[in-house]
Amino acid sequence: MKKVKLTGRIVSPGDPDYDEARTNNNLSLPKFPSKIVFCQRTKDVINALRWVRENNEEFRIRSGRHNYENYSLVNNGLIIDVSEMNNITVNLEDGTARIEAGANLGKVYRTLWEHGMTIPAGTESSVGIVGLTLGGGIGMLSRPFGLTCDQLIEIEMVRASEHLGAELIQANRQANSDLFWASCGGGGGNFGIVTALTFKLQPISDVTLFAIVWEWDDFEIAFDAWQKWAPFTDERITSQIELKSQEVGEIVVQGLFVGAASELKKLLRPLRKSGSPTEVWIKEVPYIKAVRFFDVASGNQPAFRKRSGSFIEKPFPHVAISKMKQFLADAPNRNASIWQQSLRGAVGQIASSRTAYYYRNALIAQEYITSWENHEDEKENVQWVEDIRRTLSPFTMGDYVNFPDQSIQDWPTAYYGRNFRRLREVKTKYDPYNVFTFPQSIPTIKKWM
Repeated sequence: MKKVKLTGRIVSPGDPDYDEARTNNNLSLPKFPSKIVFCQRTKDVINALRWVRENNEEFRIRSGRHNYENYSLVNNGLIIDVSEMNNITVNLEDGTARIEAGANLGKVYRTLWEHGMTIPAGTESSVGIVGLTLGGGIGMLSRPFGLTCDQLIEIEMVRASEHLGAELIQANRQANSDLFWASCGGGGGNFGIVTALTFKLQPISDVTLFAIVWEWDDFEIAFDAWQKWAPFTDERITSQIELKSQEVGEIVVQGLFVGAASELKKLLRPLRKSGSPTEVWIKEVPYIKAVRFFDVASGNQPAFRKRSGSFIEKPFPHVAISKMKQFLADAPNRNASIWQQSLRGAVGQIASSRTAYYYRNALIAQEYITSWENHEDEKENVQWVEDIRRTLSPFTMGDYVNFPDQSIQDWPTAYYGRNFRRLREVKTKYDPYNVFTFPQSIPTIKKWM
């Protein structure tokens, strides 16, 4: 049998663009692959998967470069990168869009907006649509419309087949429905290489933005008011809170309301009347301007980073709020923060077992964030994140698979809860040879003879 050849744009060490090609959004875990294959069509993906199997080469899959633990990279192996497969086809007749796996959120939002449509997704424009969707997909339209994966109709995936082969399959609610279930929150890179996703679209036009800012002295009162309001208020409102380091000394709430400014003013009263806000503003804008507002430029620039997360299923008691404040008073640098986003609404209307995304009952998704500039500061920053996660764990649940953290010991339960066993069954069926592996990949169920 003729050996397969790699096709697509191939970058190797020594090439002028190698450093740019191997760099992910997180600089603190650098890797040096032997080759990076930028696939331009499905055939390139099939060839790459066949090639790594024939040559017994370690490999990873990559689209948006935003995996926090750089699981989309590997030393001395091959990277199958789908970022140059990014075509988007909108079908207005049936209100759907087929989006190739390499499209990032910036392109998705801009293209859909030209048709007065959107999907609920994340905020940073350079994040890849496929990784976000496969992990669930939370963002500033989660409460009215649900998760990104809740809009998914079909995936196209290249899987490992018999005799070191590779084949393209489709999964939807009728065909390969177990794989489709697993692809709605089971995390990226576990079962195969997704090459395209088809979504149902949501019409959107003008929305209302808001922001409220408090100083450090209002930390407890501002946070408590937000957590008791944000997951329970009108479902057309999704909001986020950023608790910044004491050095910065700000508590910032921002949000998006699918409705008019006049109506939002009344709904915001519980927040506006808590403590002494230094700034309150409300503004009606076209939806694409809201997308740009939440797209913080620094999040798209590679940096030394550490992040982790958890879910909150009931409001924090005073002791937990005090612990957060203490950590931010002792932050390793001014960029360290705790970020939270309100959930429930449409997210909670689906049972935890109906998709692989398990935390349907969570009120809030929480993220612990820090970034730094010098190598020598890494240990202190990473330890700070780990200490917060451990300290707050009595008050939190699990972790979002799109906030991966290699220091979590029982990561299967943390990411997938009671859905882990079924995910292993899907893995065993669609990747029986365990071709798709990385440090926190879903394992197959070993068959005993």
